[in-house]
Amino acid sequence: MIRTPLRPLARILDARSKGENPDVIERENIRRRHAEMQDKTRQRAEGRLLVMGGFFLCAFVVIGARMGMLASTEPAEPFANAAGSAIAMQRADIVDRDGRILATNFDTFSLYAQPPQMVDPVAAVDGLMTIFPDLDQDRLLKDFTGKRKFVWIKKRISPEQKQAVHDLGDPGLLFGPREMRLYPNGRLAAHVLGGAGFGKEGVSAAEVIGVAGVEKQFDGYLRDPANGAKPLQLSLDLTVQAAAERVLYGGMKLMNAKGATSVLMDVHTGEVVSVVSLPDFDPNERPRPPVSGDQSDSPLFNRSVQGVYELGSTFKIFTAAQAVDLGLVNSETIIDTSGPMRVGGYPIGEFKNKNYGKISVADIIVKSSNRGTGRLALQIGATRQKAFLGSLGMFDPTPFEIVEARGGQPLFPKQWGELSTVTISYGHGLSTSPMHLAAGYAAIANGGHYISPTILKQPGPQYGPRIMSTEAAHAAQLMLRKVVTSGTASFGEVPGYVVGGKTGTADKPKPNGGYYESKVIATFAAMFPANDPKYVLILTLDEPSVVAYGEERRSAGWTAVPVAAEMIGRVAPLLGLRPHVEPGQLAGITLTSN
Repeated sequence: MIRTPLRPLARILDARSKGENPDVIERENIRRRHAEMQDKTRQRAEGRLLVMGGFFLCAFVVIGARMGMLASTEPAEPFANAAGSAIAMQRADIVDRDGRILATNFDTFSLYAQPPQMVDPVAAVDGLMTIFPDLDQDRLLKDFTGKRKFVWIKKRISPEQKQAVHDLGDPGLLFGPREMRLYPNGRLAAHVLGGAGFGKEGVSAAEVIGVAGVEKQFDGYLRDPANGAKPLQLSLDLTVQAAAERVLYGGMKLMNAKGATSVLMDVHTGEVVSVVSLPDFDPNERPRPPVSGDQSDSPLFNRSVQGVYELGSTFKIFTAAQAVDLGLVNSETIIDTSGPMRVGGYPIGEFKNKNYGKISVADIIVKSSNRGTGRLALQIGATRQKAFLGSLGMFDPTPFEIVEARGGQPLFPKQWGELSTVTISYGHGLSTSPMHLAAGYAAIANGGHYISPTILKQPGPQYGPRIMSTEAAHAAQLMLRKVVTSGTASFGEVPGYVVGGKTGTADKPKPNGGYYESKVIATFAAMFPANDPKYVLILTLDEPSVVAYGEERRSAGWTAVPVAAEMIGRVAPLLGLRPHVEPGQLAGITLTSN
């Protein structure tokens, strides 16, 4: 910066030479310097005022725009957010094997009240009672007129109910956003899906958590935002499940059973394509668990995995298959099934006191001989029998991926002697679930590999360890086919489809010991097509009874088998299995060769 001197020497000397006063020059320079300083100060002040005016103008424009926006939008309830952890509201969908929705989310509202803000609490209570007749009017009036500052009224309301409450016009009735779980198919696959409810709740949000079924089993996955809302894909087929439920419900009513269950399983992948338990429920309105009485009578009880039953003669094929696998017998080996037969001091009898005499191993299965199966079991021995059944997973809860499966603990004797060896060989003395039985029959159907039942869609075969030879498994398949063609499951034949299977009728145990004389668990364990098995179907009826040919029938051959046959006929085409049709003889035409 160049500063101009107040008393420049040249001008001072010039002024003195002319006789002028040099101080005038200094005063003039001081005046000019002050004027320049004032000009700079004024310009700086004017600039600051201009900037401040610009800020005020921007603020005015923003506030005006916001006021205009608020004036043009719908009124909304204000929400006070307290500091704390955020409530996660997102939950992934659940779909079937083809991507069809089984469970999804639905935006709705909750209803609560702030009594200090209410204009007319009495009128508000009267209005709410017309909209929600299930509310407690006295309790609501006490809450609204008391000292409470916050009252939950309804955790979920429909859009129509929200509008009706809004029309009441009381400022103390407020709404909070909610994301509820919706099951668009109602009761379909209810026991698999289980249901969901609210966990941590706030005024402006609530987390949805699983309370049963796959919703609880995979709760972490369904709530994890890292999955990018990728749906959980199950092995269920929606159309097959619907057909199975319809057939089983009709069969349960026709056979006068108190309950029923079915399991349809792919023998190579372990995928459970359909699983039904009746009676069932609507997961959109999941009932409360019973606090008294028999839990198995509740619609929440999942008979396919929680119900452990003595499944009777369906176990005989395991004994025969093991005996063949060990090389003790083959299908044509003759076994003496005639009585009497006593083990451990107890008589071993046949159904209706029949005596089959000397018959082959295959006929033991076809005629369902207790004594014949028991004599095979004695050749096998307790140690080997127990190890074989253990390899089939008969002593542990099934690994099926729903939380209820953990409670299906099989019941077996602590002391496994000769008597247990014989009775368990024909399905008495060991209680397992139908899902356990499905896994056991799948091992026979797929050629001898254990396979774990799963509710998740699989990319391909999931074979486990080999538990029997291919030859033994094939021999067992042929025996099961003969049961349908000429044995106790003759009603199980389905036109166009080759079916093999085994019936099982077991007396139902009493709660305090012993067995009922007129109550049974009837089961049919089937595989189809029997010449190249792809699926296993287990169907169980609880306390069936039907009158046929003037006589009351309870056995599986009369009850469970025809229902299973109807189900196979319905679901086989849905599974993509083409019926095999035998060519008929053309009338009046004789085929000859040259």
